[in-house]
Amino acid sequence: MKTLDHWLASPWRRSAVAVLVGALPVLAFPGPALWWWAWFALVPWILLARTAPGGRRAAYDGWCGGFGFVLAMHHWLLPNLHVFTFVIAALLGALWVPWGWLVRRTLGGAPSTGRVSAALVVLPSGWLLAELVRSWQGLGGPWGMLGASQWQVAPALRLASVGGVWLLSFLVVAVNVALAVLVAVRRARVPALAGLVATAAATSAAWVWSPRPGTDERAAIAVVQPGVVAGADSADRRFDLEEQLTRRLADRDLDLIVWGESSVGFDLDDRPDLARRLAALSRETGADILVNVDARRSDKPGIYKSSVLVGPEGPTGDRYDKMRLVPFGEYVPFRSVLGWATSVGKAAGEDRRQGTEQVVMNVGDGLRIGPMVCFESAFPDMSRSLVADGAEVLVAQSSTSTFQHTWAPEQHASLAALRAAETGRPMVHATLTGVSAVYDANGARIGSWLGTDASASRVYEIPLTHGTTPYVRYGDWTVYAALGTLAVWGAAEGVRTVRLRRSGRARPAPPARTAHGSPARPGR
Repeated sequence: MKTLDHWLASPWRRSAVAVLVGALPVLAFPGPALWWWAWFALVPWILLARTAPGGRRAAYDGWCGGFGFVLAMHHWLLPNLHVFTFVIAALLGALWVPWGWLVRRTLGGAPSTGRVSAALVVLPSGWLLAELVRSWQGLGGPWGMLGASQWQVAPALRLASVGGVWLLSFLVVAVNVALAVLVAVRRARVPALAGLVATAAATSAAWVWSPRPGTDERAAIAVVQPGVVAGADSADRRFDLEEQLTRRLADRDLDLIVWGESSVGFDLDDRPDLARRLAALSRETGADILVNVDARRSDKPGIYKSSVLVGPEGPTGDRYDKMRLVPFGEYVPFRSVLGWATSVGKAAGEDRRQGTEQVVMNVGDGLRIGPMVCFESAFPDMSRSLVADGAEVLVAQSSTSTFQHTWAPEQHASLAALRAAETGRPMVHATLTGVSAVYDANGARIGSWLGTDASASRVYEIPLTHGTTPYVRYGDWTVYAALGTLAVWGAAEGVRTVRLRRSGRARPAPPARTAHGSPARPGR
């Protein structure tokens, strides 16, 4: 142990270790999808920060670990953003500075039982604070929230229906803290074991008592995924292929057909021929078609990404303009300052325009759908709002074609399972190039995924549900509880510090000793 402490005494070596241990949780996400890994992946990071020689070094361990986590989570951006990926990771990594400091403050040295008990709620709350700030769309959104690693675990999905992905993140961090205490602080094992028991009890209670969505009828929804279409005239050739794949769906008694993000590369008012072809497809298949138009609008300035519903007579008038744009992919934040990113990577040359409100659309037989576009499926508040407004099926239209051979398509598809479980509504994740996936109201997968090698159309029989989950009803209560916990703990620490200072001033200094050991007298 002393040898390890000596080796870590070098700031550079310690920083490198912090980056490495910060990256470890990424293995719990798709593609590796080792969901169980998340429950102890933070332990090395916690052990490192708690042994920091001071609070400043612990904060730096938090920053370095956050840099490693963000860089590993977004490594697939490197071919597009190049060196700017490291800049983003360094900026976002700073969000874990308070968390690193909190680790040492609560667990450093030989912590008492009270400090360990506080750590079991304070450290998960500190982690949620970092995730909350990072979830702002301008900082990239909530991609890679720790709780999202549990997208295929049924008990975890049941917990998501109670407190959203936030509750999952909180419990995953709490378990990691408890395990770190069991490893390094033997005298405080009782509160650590109590934390593990409390987590198990919360999971069991959610499994038994959280309401399950009631099933009504079924809807037949088809996904059309053309696959990669590149080169000259790709927009026209992609439309032709999507048209061919959609014609295969005739006589299937469908309620809706969904095309992926940017499936139509022209404004339908400028290309009435495409609008007529879509209307003809709707008549042939007997279903409305939800396409996604990525083009310069004819009725207002700028480029929009819009979900447009087309029926037998043409566009129905239902349209949703994407509200939350991908930083650098669809716009460059603070372009006057960061516009240089377009010269070192494939950042957006022109900013897309934002929509102003979410839309619930009525499709065949009264089915109500809530469309989202691309990484909007990462935002739990958007799906919650759509369901509160009456959406029966959530639909995300995505592409990820730029990142075909990375972890991004599978990770993106996994997010729909969480949104379905949180809201108690089935969700369709339809893409241009894969991975396309459909989940029921419990977050369980319906049918098989359409992978990145598929060019196909597929029909899914989706159970429709009713009822309201606690998460839809009460929202982000986990976040508010975490912020309250941090506020109470901070106030208590402040009071404790003031008392210590006062007691230090009130206590008389011990008399100085002479060389012979007797108290010194005044004047001598």
